[in-house]
Amino acid sequence: MRKLFIFFYLCLITININSQELNCLVNVNYDQIGGSNRQVFTTLQSSLTEFVNQTKWTNRIVKTEEKIDCAMTIIITARDNNTFTATLQVQSTRPVYGSSYATPIINIKDNDFTFKYNEFDPLIYNKNSFDSNLISTIVFYVNIILGVDADTFALNGGSNELKEAQNVMLQAQQSNIEAWQNVVGEQNRFLLIDNLLSPKLTRFRKILYDYHMLGLDNFVDNKETGKQKIEDSLLDLESIYNKTIGNFLIRSFFDAKADEVVNIYSDGPRTRKADRLKAVLRKISPNNNTKWRNIE
Repeated sequence: MRKLFIFFYLCLITININSQELNCLVNVNYDQIGGSNRQVFTTLQSSLTEFVNQTKWTNRIVKTEEKIDCAMTIIITARDNNTFTATLQVQSTRPVYGSSYATPIINIKDNDFTFKYNEFDPLIYNKNSFDSNLISTIVFYVNIILGVDADTFALNGGSNELKEAQNVMLQAQQSNIEAWQNVVGEQNRFLLIDNLLSPKLTRFRKILYDYHMLGLDNFVDNKETGKQKIEDSLLDLESIYNKTIGNFLIRSFFDAKADEVVNIYSDGPRTRKADRLKAVLRKISPNNNTKWRNIE
């Protein structure tokens, strides 16, 4: 009996040590698609859920409570036999130290997502080749989630995962699908990973670290200090403004963070550079000007 107990205990330890990294809610919405054969969408959702959540993506030791909460919402807009046109919304959060609050990290909408899928097709990722736009796109965003999340805990902590996302992009370029190509003016998958790893935009990843580790994670213990660190990191975004066409990283940052920033600065204590912060936010993220008016 004792040996049996030890065996099961060791099994539990092994499961914990090798635990997968993501707790991802995958949803395939097919409301816009007619026809009677709709089981394929349910199968796709189930298969993607298993693929994303049961794959070990990194060598990190991850406890169950440390899994990244995230979501991928695929909205099917057209179907032609086994070819599907869709949009993909990718979101992730991370806990804030000492609180029950989860801060949004990623909120990206990919409007150029076309893929082939036959029901019960095996979902297999081969990092050395491009086999499926469905698999490559999902794996790309899995690594974006992992990499950006790690960057919020350690300076450049997500480099390995971001480089893996870059590898997915490079392999996928052979498909000639536009979302993977360097197209001037297009804010696509190529531009996202290119910007995240660009030497001239390295400041952005430090800003992610400063905002979360030095700012939010200190907010509970010292609201004034935490708020000032967040302000400093937001002002630092101006340093990468106009270094790339369209300011994709800044736009992506505020797609996730705009409401949070307003909530942080909608009441006291007032920070040293509050007036400058509002001016900088209006400059670098004008699409959110109606929200910035609520900052005190």
